[in-house]
Amino acid sequence: MVKQRKGFTLVELIIVIVIVGILSIVAVPVYKGYTKKAMATEAKALLGAILTAEKIYFVEHGNFKVLDHTNYDKDLDVDSRGNKYFTSWNASLIWNTSSIPSTGKVGPADRVLFTTTGNQGSGADLISMAMLYSGTGTPTLFEAYEPGGGESLVSILSGE
Repeated sequence: MVKQRKGFTLVELIIVIVIVGILSIVAVPVYKGYTKKAMATEAKALLGAILTAEKIYFVEHGNFKVLDHTNYDKDLDVDSRGNKYFTSWNASLIWNTSSIPSTGKVGPADRVLFTTTGNQGSGADLISMAMLYSGTGTPTLFEAYEPGGGESLVSILSGE
């Protein structure tokens, strides 16, 4: 009479462990890339909402609204407090020094810079993104990076 054993042999278990290890080596970097892309997309969406609100504000008031490190503004109706990675932002002016108006109001030739940086401890704390808008034309997303992190998030967002 032959005794039948139930279970896996040591060789079979080692093969499964090696296969799982190889899959994890491939999957972890891909997953990290997707999470960075999701973080950067949240920042891009926030900057887009701020830009739209600033354009409306400009039409109604004749100038852009300057804000420093905020997460909510009732005039612009932009609320980033519910975001996971990017909950504060800035809107600052870059003046054309040859045409600063005496009224102090920002004219259409002036540029406004919107910036946001990831929250501390969120995994996005090294990610910063900025958008420059000249008052006419298409805004320029000119900076999206993770200092010391290697790959530029601009290339991740544009698919290059």
